[in-house]
Order: sequence, then structure tokens, then C-alpha cells
Amino acid sequence: MIDKQNLKEIWTLAEQKKGKLNDVSFELLAWGRRLIPDENYILCSVLLSNEIDIEEVHKLIEYGADRVYLIMNVNLENFCVDPYVAVLTELIEKHKPDVMIASATSTGRTIMPYLSARIHGGLTADCTGLEIDNESGLLLQTRPAIGGNILATIKTPFHRPQMSTVRPKSISIPLRTSSRLGEIIHFNMDFTAVKNRTQVEKFIPFTEEGPSIESANVVVAGGKGIKNKNNFIVIEELADCLGGAVGSSRPLVDQGWTPYSTQVGLSGKTISPELYIACGISGTVQHLAGIQTAHHIIAINNDPNAQIFQVSDFGVVADLFDFLPVLLYRLREFRDNLFLAK
Repeated sequence: MIDKQNLKEIWTLAEQKKGKLNDVSFELLAWGRRLIPDENYILCSVLLSNEIDIEEVHKLIEYGADRVYLIMNVNLENFCVDPYVAVLTELIEKHKPDVMIASATSTGRTIMPYLSARIHGGLTADCTGLEIDNESGLLLQTRPAIGGNILATIKTPFHRPQMSTVRPKSISIPLRTSSRLGEIIHFNMDFTAVKNRTQVEKFIPFTEEGPSIESANVVVAGGKGIKNKNNFIVIEELADCLGGAVGSSRPLVDQGWTPYSTQVGLSGKTISPELYIACGISGTVQHLAGIQTAHHIIAINNDPNAQIFQVSDFGVVADLFDFLPVLLYRLREFRDNLFLAK
């Protein structure tokens, strides 16, 4: 017989913007569901907002949450760390979760360190893997270390909750099941004693040239096989032809050939496009960790033993400077014929 009053709780921190849940909220539920070791645990999601439709809240249950802690207050209209952490601190002290995970977004990276200091919890940031140790029941938190050159697995055995942030796009969003049942618990808090040291004046949207590699359906990336900065134009042309974003491996960023916003890998961004085309990329462990959730991978490399071919759906062993111009010609020809046919 399961004692529902003494179930251990694994929490995820949901994120919303203007009353709409961000995809990272559902990704975290996929991570959380993986961590449920047995029927003595329950998966919970915590959502802070000023105003949000109850149908939107129910999505958290439909994507895997057994329980949702919903906190709604005018003080939570704009993201500010002080009121958010004040709510979470009180909620944690009352319900004492065993594990709490957030996304390594600007919100998660701001909240979790401050929160861990407030509650004296152990935090491992920017994880790429989470699992429960069968013997100890502890959370095993894997993250890149020493500039992304090794992967470290960390435990926090002496503090609760065990806290982690995980990279966005590092896991696929779970299937939505509209028939799932769960409970929504409204949590009220007195904000009169909360000192907010930040005042929001206005929002200035961040803009970057070209589509973002994190949201693009197609990403074309270049590596050391490009040989020099001027040759990178062929990567940009292919990405433009496919309506995709431009990515790169770390060596190109280190040499100043491409901006950090294009870097794919452990020390860059984790991406999950429908199609990832790797041009002149050997496929180090650090790079492969950034594309593990890509749906389809095409690799072009003149080294038949390149590691990238081990994870590719389709591989081309060729000099990219011979192959890409022909590919571009054929793609443009196909596009023009398709246009004429219409």
C-alpha cells in the first residue's frame, strides 16, 4: 500500500512568457519522468505567473506532471529574482522535494544559484545528463568540465533538494496525453515582507543576424575542414539555400572565424533540428553531445574514419570543396524547377 502523504517529490521549474508555457517546461518533464525510480516518487511542476489560463496549466499534466504547484500573484508579472526565490524558498520548506531541476536558460541560471544559497542546497549547473543511482538513490548529475574537455558526474548527498539545471534541447519533448490526470495545488504567499531589489522599466527584444541555431529546423555547420575564414561562405550559402541557420564547431569560434552564438557542443549550444549537416567536422565527444537530439544528421568529411560518421544517418566521404558546390547547384536547380512548375 502506497502512502500518498509520504511520496518523495521530484520538481521541475516551469517557465512561461506572457501566459504561454515555454517548451523547456515540457523538456524538463521528460527529464523528471526519467528520474522516477519507483512508485514512491511523484513528478511535480512548479509554475509562477501573474496570469495564466488554466488550460495552459493543464498542459503540464498532459506532458507528464502528476502535480502542479501554481503560484499566481501580481508580484510575479515580470521575472525578478527576489520574489521568485522568496516563493520557491517557502514552497521548498513546506513540501521538501527530493530533487529540483530547472532549464539552463537565463531564468534558470539566475534563480537556481541564488535559491541554492538561500536553502543551503547542492547545485550542479548546465548538466547534459541526469539519472538516479540504483544503489544509493542519489541523483547523478553529468556536466562538462575543464573547458568541455571531460565529463564529470557529481553527487550532492548531504543536502535536499538535489538541484540541477539542464541544457535546453538536450532531450525530446514527451508525447502529450490529453487524458492524463493530475492535481493542481494553488499556493498563496504574503509578499509584503519580500524586498524586490529590481525594477523592470521595459523589455528590449534581443535580435541576432539570421535564424537562431536553437530554434531552426535546419542547421548547417562547418568545422576545421573549412581551412580558413573566407571559405565559410559556402556554409552560409548552403544554409541560406535550405532556409536554415549557420552553426560551427568550437575551433572556428576560438579562432574568431565565427561568433559564439553559432557554436554547437558542450561548451556551446545544444540543438535539436530536424536536419543537421556537418561539413568538415570530425565529431569530438564534446561536439556530438550538442547534436544528440537532432532528428537527422548528414556528415560530409574526407576522412572515412571520422567519428561524426558513427552518429550520422547519411555520410559523404568527400572533399567538401568538391562536393558542396555541386550540392548547391543541384539544390538551386531543383528549387528553380519547383518554382517554374507552380
